Amino acid sequence: MASVLVPLAQGCEELEAVTIVDLLRRAGITVVTAGLDDRPVRASRGMVLVPDATLDDALTQQYDMIVLPGGLPGADNLDHDPRIRALLKEMSETDRYTAAICAAPKVLASSGLLAGRRATSFPGVLQAFEGFTYSEEAVVQDGKVITSRGPGTAMDFALALIDVLAGRDKRNEVEAALQRPAR
Repeated sequence: MASVLVPLAQGCEELEAVTIVDLLRRAGITVVTAGLDDRPVRASRGMVLVPDATLDDALTQQYDMIVLPGGLPGADNLDHDPRIRALLKEMSETDRYTAAICAAPKVLASSGLLAGRRATSFPGVLQAFEGFTYSEEAVVQDGKVITSRGPGTAMDFALALIDVLAGRDKRNEVEAALQRPAR
């Protein structure tokens, strides 16, 4: 089964982090949440999240995908962590998935992973970056890079990640159990 690393930085967007982890685990995907240090993570709205491991401990394993929750200052904290930037580059160079939502696509952009690609983010977050095509779609996949807009698209984002990692049937199974209204 696929394995995913979800780094949790102080000030991350809790709705995104929890939705991603919850839905991926419902699909039977192994998810490791990792704090940038050994403290519980106080998310952007005050919720306290307890990561499974520290980032240093989590980095002793290999992952099929890394998913960055957004929120501020969470995305800034991820962007300023050299371990995250090095891991993103390694994941890209070894043809593994990188994904980010809300403010976190700027971490992908500042690491050079959006060059020549289509991507989305929370409005305005990627304004300072060039060399990619911005989209207002809820979820954008370009090769092995997946981005999404914000808290309101977190469920669509997580379901898209399941589709990529476990297949359309598993995605449909997880989505059906959520009782989402038909579109």
